[in-house]
Amino acid sequence: MKKLSIIAVGLAGFAGLVFVLFGNIESVRVEAQVSKKRAVEAADAPKAIGPYSQAIIANGFVYTAGQVGTDPKTGTLVEGGIVEQTEQALKNIEAVLKASGSGLDDVVKTTVFLADMNDFAKMNEVYGKRFGKPYPARSTVQVARLPRDARIEIEAVAVRRKN
Repeated sequence: MKKLSIIAVGLAGFAGLVFVLFGNIESVRVEAQVSKKRAVEAADAPKAIGPYSQAIIANGFVYTAGQVGTDPKTGTLVEGGIVEQTEQALKNIEAVLKASGSGLDDVVKTTVFLADMNDFAKMNEVYGKRFGKPYPARSTVQVARLPRDARIEIEAVAVRRKN
């Protein structure tokens, strides 16, 4: 019985040592990932209107916040409809990507939010002219309402070209 107790204490001590060693490695890995996260602010895109970043660079990717058709000079939505707002939203995305060391050619995924799915064909025409093959993966959904009552909002994920 005494021998069994000594073995149990030894195994518990060994398990504790393993936990300390490997638990510490995992926390270092998490800290390394967090320390590589960096916010991006593009002068040629609308300023964030809340507690968020225009984009975040992390682990070789650029994650943009959603962009609506806001003119960065005036801070208001561009005049016109879905075509004009789509063009401006993509210009804003492009400006944020440029400030991040990336571009539209580096986009691997977009999400398009439409106030009205009936605008899909017009949005798709503008979108298709701005992105080349292979086109990014894309999700498009209709939403109840967008910031500033915009017709469209687009967010993107891109591969970062330069450090």
